[in-house]
Order: sequence, then C-alpha cells, then structure tokens
Amino acid sequence: MARLGFDCTNNIGEYKACAFGIQVAIDIKVKLLKVYGDLALVIHQLKGEWETRDHKLVPYEAYIRKLIEFFDDISFHHIPREENQMADALATLASMFQLSPHRDLSYIEFRCRGKLAHCCIIEEEKDGKPWYFDIK
Repeated sequence: MARLGFDCTNNIGEYKACAFGIQVAIDIKVKLLKVYGDLALVIHQLKGEWETRDHKLVPYEAYIRKLIEFFDDISFHHIPREENQMADALATLASMFQLSPHRDLSYIEFRCRGKLAHCCIIEEEKDGKPWYFDIK
C-alpha cells in the first residue's frame, strides 16, 4: 500500500499536485494507494461526496477519475491543515532532490521523538543566566 500526500494553497494547485502524484504512482506500478490532502473541497469531490461545480475544476476531476482506473484500490482522505505538518516537511524534502526516471527513489526513515528535536541539543547554562544575557 503506497501513500500519497499533497499540500497546495488553491483548488487547481491541489488538483494538479494530486494528479501528478497519482501519475507517479502509476509509473512505478503501485496498485493500492491512499491519497491524503488538506483541502476538504478537493478530497470530498474526489470521493464523490461533493459535486464539482466550478467549471475550471471539472477537467481536473475528470482526469483524476480516469487515472483511478489504474488501481486495484485507491482511497482519498482529508487531513486538516493544522494536522498536516508531515506534508509540509515532505514537500520541503522533495524540493531538495533531483530525481530521474531511471533511478530508484531513496527511502526516508522517520523516528518519533518524545520532545522537539531542537530541545535535544540545548544544554543547560552553567552560569544560570539565559543564553541571550550577554548579547548586545
């Protein structure tokens, strides 16, 4: 089961990102796919729960409907924007890599920590004063 997440700031951008991600999944022969997005409108339209009335979005939805036929199972899931930090982090990581169609994709391993990463590297001040005390 592959997972696809996307994060954009407008409806057309969200549809384009979704279509591109689904195309990539098709290219690498994924058959089971979970799609996650933070724009409720697009997700609910693709799930068939809401009607697509904006004439600018209809072609995008129709295109994605054709792409859906390539999968044995595909599902769409809404993730509220405030809970979607992972999509932001993955988008930043993705922008750092140059990919070629003939190279394997690198795996990214995630580990959860009990506290924020920057808290792990902060040391106690030996003189008892805050770190910014002597900055002028």
